[in-house]
Amino acid sequence: MSAKAPEKQPTRDADLTRGIRKRGIQIAFQMLLTGGILFLSSGRLDWWFAWVYLLIFVLGVGVNSYVLLRINPELIAERARQFTPETKKWDKILATLWGLMSAVSLMVAGLHVRFGWSPQISLTVQLIAMLFHMFGSAFASWAIVSNAFFAGTVRIQTERGHSVASSGPYKFVRHPGYAGWMVSNVAVVIMLGSLWALFPAVIAVLALAARTALEDRTLREELPGYEEYAQRVHYRLVPGLW
Repeated sequence: MSAKAPEKQPTRDADLTRGIRKRGIQIAFQMLLTGGILFLSSGRLDWWFAWVYLLIFVLGVGVNSYVLLRINPELIAERARQFTPETKKWDKILATLWGLMSAVSLMVAGLHVRFGWSPQISLTVQLIAMLFHMFGSAFASWAIVSNAFFAGTVRIQTERGHSVASSGPYKFVRHPGYAGWMVSNVAVVIMLGSLWALFPAVIAVLALAARTALEDRTLREELPGYEEYAQRVHYRLVPGLW
């Protein structure tokens, strides 16, 4: 009589592969949704700054993913997880508000192009804003690859041995990812040529600012070593200011 074969359990590598695949699907959907918002709201495909924005998006995600696949593929799988039971309730609200207002700002920019709303923004200002958008996106990406625990939602990742990140941009501010995204949120709508889109973009920035304050408090209270780190790096988002 042969021995009973052990039950097959999902292996860690299989879970990792599924997580990475899921994250890839999420990013692809986000790209399609972003393109849909921009071109449907504007009613045209020859909106070149929209294409530039999408190109920056694709290149940024591509470089970020390449680096993470080499140094920390587990973080890609972690970021595929959306809201979990451990996610703070306030984070569910603020993260949703930030995402919604970011999408609304792109839609308003598209409507601006469709209906020719005033005031108009000069090409020079748009190009300068594009540089700020690229800087903000790159700074946020630097934060992601520098922090092995840069999850999509605020929670203490005890199962992953959560520890304090203090290298890279974390030497300068405690929440560099949020700082980069704030710059990008404002710069991108100016790059797209719409001052009206600044209204939802500013709401998105305020949601991130509130998230920064609450996340910082959570880390001080729940993550060992973070209080000592906060004594060394004094500012959350802007050196010398806050």
